[in-house]
Amino acid sequence: MYRYADRLTRRQKAVLLLAVDILLVPFCWIAAMMLRLNDFTPRFWVLNSINAILLATALSILLGVALRLHRVQLSTFGSNAVLRTAIWAVGIGVTVFFANVLFWLGAPRTVPLIFTLLLFVAALATRLILRAVLDRSRHGGSDRKPVAIYGAGAGGVQLASALRRSTEYRPVLFVDDKPGLRNATIMGLRVFGPDSLGSLAASGRFESVFLAIPSLSAPARRRLLRTISEFDVDVLELPSYVDLIRAGGVMTAIRPVETDDLLNRPHVDLTSETISEAYRDATVMVTGAGGSIGSELCRRIIQVSPSRLVLFEVAEFALYTVTKELQPIADERGIELVSCLGSVQDVDRLRQVIGRHGVSNVFHAAAYKHVPMVEDNVLEGAKNNILGTACAARAAGELGIERFVLVSTDKAVRPTNVMGATKRMAEIAVQMYHDRFPATTYATVRFGNVIGSSGSVIPLFREQIEAGGPVTVTDPNVTRYFMSIPEAARLVMLAGAFAEGAEVFLLDMGEPVRIVDLARRMIELSGMTVRDEDTPDGDIAIQITGLRPGEKLYEELLIGNDSLPTPHSKILRAQEGAPTPPDDLLERLAGMIDACDEAAVFRLLGEYVDGYRPSRPPASETTQPQIA
Repeated sequence: MYRYADRLTRRQKAVLLLAVDILLVPFCWIAAMMLRLNDFTPRFWVLNSINAILLATALSILLGVALRLHRVQLSTFGSNAVLRTAIWAVGIGVTVFFANVLFWLGAPRTVPLIFTLLLFVAALATRLILRAVLDRSRHGGSDRKPVAIYGAGAGGVQLASALRRSTEYRPVLFVDDKPGLRNATIMGLRVFGPDSLGSLAASGRFESVFLAIPSLSAPARRRLLRTISEFDVDVLELPSYVDLIRAGGVMTAIRPVETDDLLNRPHVDLTSETISEAYRDATVMVTGAGGSIGSELCRRIIQVSPSRLVLFEVAEFALYTVTKELQPIADERGIELVSCLGSVQDVDRLRQVIGRHGVSNVFHAAAYKHVPMVEDNVLEGAKNNILGTACAARAAGELGIERFVLVSTDKAVRPTNVMGATKRMAEIAVQMYHDRFPATTYATVRFGNVIGSSGSVIPLFREQIEAGGPVTVTDPNVTRYFMSIPEAARLVMLAGAFAEGAEVFLLDMGEPVRIVDLARRMIELSGMTVRDEDTPDGDIAIQITGLRPGEKLYEELLIGNDSLPTPHSKILRAQEGAPTPPDDLLERLAGMIDACDEAAVFRLLGEYVDGYRPSRPPASETTQPQIA
């Protein structure tokens, strides 16, 4: 029987249920008469009440069809189906009762009441039996793996219900640490305390444990997993199941933090028709196209339909990745996508690419931007950030392109680190080439930290939260300006469209954000709590590590105090003076780098970058290892 039960179609199962209900009517009526008359031998009164049986049978068919009682899936037979079954039985019983009173159907008046109760119980019992038969036919009994469910709340109950229809697992017990649930029985399964897990596992009562506590924080979940793993049983989680019941509890898994949740200001709408007009049908080149800012620039540029987009990148895999992402869009829009490997420090390669592809606009996003890395690699930082920018700006000017836009940073304003100082020198180099090549419009765009970029603190915080903490902050008073990657890309494009020559553009970024508040917000948005003196049982601690070499407590966007408006209310044009460096400045810097003279590079940066002082002695002024 088990073998063929699940082969029935839905229509066949409905007909089977209807037939069962029809057979239950005379059976329950005869049983009610026998119970009422206390006579269990068939007598003539059975024939006398044939009218009542026929009426009840007809009603069972009509009400069953009206209530769609036979269309209810047995595998999901629940409270709603029980209610419909009760309405069905009571409807039949009440009708027969009044018919018996009015027309005398040959039965005492209490018989319809007994009949109603018997019919309801019999209908429920047959459905439960049929469901057990179907479950047995689908899954068998002994082949399914016995499992314990950790958590006897709403999540555990739903999981138990789902596992009972599973082909692989069979729930056998609950485990919960709430004293009020211990030794209770839920869905026919006993609830044990966590202290019983070891003995139950050793006795072979279950082979696996399912976690079903949606509100459990990630660190607590990891601690629980370590505890259960000591009992030599499998521990299983169902992320898709947790997603379904997440609305009933706190998020358990760390979710990607939305940038708008972290910005201490409303999102700035930088959408403008000016962008489309400036770059539509143009040939645009992005250096550092595989980086976080460069790749986002490419995504935004391709949306305004340039005739050709040139991706220039030194990292092969980064170039491959961004090309793979953009190629389908380019094909759909009829845009020529060109991928070029090369370094911005190679002016000949830059000339070749710009000239061969007829580039009219260059966005220079290639840079070393990790403050500690550049601080420890002064010569390479200066070579890439200063001389690389100079090479790109020079090639653009020599070939007479329309505009060149440098992507800069707020760390270039009165910098205390090498990265900021080299970016300020890059700004000065762009201004130098503006004077040399007036046919090309040069501009600089300066903005604060970009949330989610490779140089941002956000990815580090996310990794630390996923690892269970602590989240490290250098100083409780450190503040930074933040913007989203899409904002940064649109700002660069708009500034390029507004540029008239040698300007520095910046975004009105509102109030700066305290990094420690940002860390706290990320922890809370990840569904966890901060562990501190007020909440010693919190999930993630924030650890203060001290300022790094060259790090400032706060950043600035303007060197001076004045700014001018632009056609966009949130974009400002800085009014800043700049030193007038000698024509051979860049050649001198190149010679210092070739000679590996850090001290000379530090002196040059200190001379031309307002406010910069090295955070450490240069390598040439420290003790060097002796070579035997």
